[in-house]
Amino acid sequence: MSAARPKDGATKGAGRATSTVTLRRALGLLSPHAAALVTSGLLAAAVTVTTLLVPVLSGRAVDCLVGPGGVEAAGLFDALRLLALAIAGTAASQWLLTALTNRVAYDVVRDMRVAALAKLQRLPLSYLDSHRHGDVVNRIVTDVDQFSNGLVMTFQQFFTGVLTIVLTLAFMFSLNPLVTLVVMAVTPLSIVAAKAIAGRGFAYFHDQSARRGELTALVEEYVGGKGVVEAFDAQELVQGHFEKVDSRLAKASFRAVFYSSLINPTTRFVNALVYAGVGIFGALAAIDGALTVGGLTAFLSYANQYTRPFNDISEVFTELQNSLACAARLFELLDEREEEPDTPDALELAPVRGQVDISHVDFSYVPDHPLIRDLELHVRPGERVAIVGPTGCGKTTLINLLMRFYDVDAGSISVDGHDVRSVTRRSLRVAWGMVLQETWVKSVSVRDNIALGRPDASDEEVRAAARAAFADEFIERMPHGYDTVLGGEEAAVSAGQRQLLCIARAMLADASMLILDEATSNIDTRTEVKVQAAFSRLMEGRTSFVVAHRLSTIRDADLIVAMRDGRIVEAGNHDELLARGGFYAGLYRSQFEQ
Repeated sequence: MSAARPKDGATKGAGRATSTVTLRRALGLLSPHAAALVTSGLLAAAVTVTTLLVPVLSGRAVDCLVGPGGVEAAGLFDALRLLALAIAGTAASQWLLTALTNRVAYDVVRDMRVAALAKLQRLPLSYLDSHRHGDVVNRIVTDVDQFSNGLVMTFQQFFTGVLTIVLTLAFMFSLNPLVTLVVMAVTPLSIVAAKAIAGRGFAYFHDQSARRGELTALVEEYVGGKGVVEAFDAQELVQGHFEKVDSRLAKASFRAVFYSSLINPTTRFVNALVYAGVGIFGALAAIDGALTVGGLTAFLSYANQYTRPFNDISEVFTELQNSLACAARLFELLDEREEEPDTPDALELAPVRGQVDISHVDFSYVPDHPLIRDLELHVRPGERVAIVGPTGCGKTTLINLLMRFYDVDAGSISVDGHDVRSVTRRSLRVAWGMVLQETWVKSVSVRDNIALGRPDASDEEVRAAARAAFADEFIERMPHGYDTVLGGEEAAVSAGQRQLLCIARAMLADASMLILDEATSNIDTRTEVKVQAAFSRLMEGRTSFVVAHRLSTIRDADLIVAMRDGRIVEAGNHDELLARGGFYAGLYRSQFEQ
């Protein structure tokens, strides 16, 4: 993901091409705000005109003081009055311009974040499995923030700067065309230098943004696994890894900022040449009588106003390269291939009886590395199926295929005679209730966490589900009961308590079929016995798939499927498999015999 440092013309050309494409896409995001942009353009013009009137009025005031007739009081007061109005107009227009452009910039950023999260919801699970979560978060949060900074600066400085340059030239032409031509002759040096430097800056900023995402991902991993790190006394190892990644970010940032910062001193040098040229040729013009002293004063002020936007625009170019690099990373996310949509004639899977047929299924996460091979399994409605086997044999992968988080490479999976690829994903997933070993709760109230699958559930239904999962007792002890917002020290919950909340969530959903993947792994033995009894009641009449390492929890299953190396090696009930003395019997004895 990280961009390599450009070292040749081809790389620089590619960077410029990417920057141009990204800029066009970014400008496309502004189309819904056309009216606001036109208004901001008018305000920018007002700011520029009133600002440029100040040197003219100042020069007129100077001429009123040093003219042939001495001080001309009436003209002086008129000039000062108009000068005050111009300054007030500049301030008011600038305030309105800032408020309007900030609103447009932050609305665009809001829309980008909404689009990014909506895109994330449409991406297949394989995307999150293959990308570090911290980097994904960095793209949606930090990179979009960086992009907004560039938008704000562009709106507030770039447009005003361009108008200032154009109108200043017009004002200077009205005073003395010859001196203005001297200014215009030197100007291209600043433009060429700024373009050459900015052309390479994009690649450096893209590299910096990628390194920032890498660091964010590392910190996210460390925070999530801090207990493990300390348990294994691996703080120095983690610190060393962090320092290496942080050092790479520092180097990338230095290259990006150092190279882009060359724009400002370069443009300042050219601006100094412009000011010197105006001073020399303007003085000669004043000596020849082509300019008044007030006119020369105005010309020198215009020279400053003419060159200042070049400095501002150079800063905009620096920030814009960073912003475009961040926007490019977000656009990469938005361009990711989405989950295959449901077919136009996809069926709604309802009502559900629970017959599941897995026929000759092959699947692999990585091509040429098969995981599940020729899997065959047929489950009648209401059967309880337990899946056992060593780590990595494909148990959880089978669950992913049942839920259609992934599609099979060959063969088929059917529910009630319908291939899961021919029904809508929503109706398929709603038909399954799931409790996983990995618990997930949101930073919302306990009630909202339990009601995740049924937000319209009544309070009594939520409480009944919590009681069935034996979570009601610890919930009532929380500061605000079911209204307690999870997260933070006041409402910290243990891994076991989180799992009980997930179990209550599944019980409230009351789905037609169940998947329990090590659903009681974080619960103490005494509570597990109670929860298993609740599960037994819940599974009555429902097709259920139970993944378990503790074989004592699945002895009552109607069908036990033993897997090894992606294949089913044995299938039968507990007594049959023990009597057979095969693979399952070996697993069972390893747990219960000394």
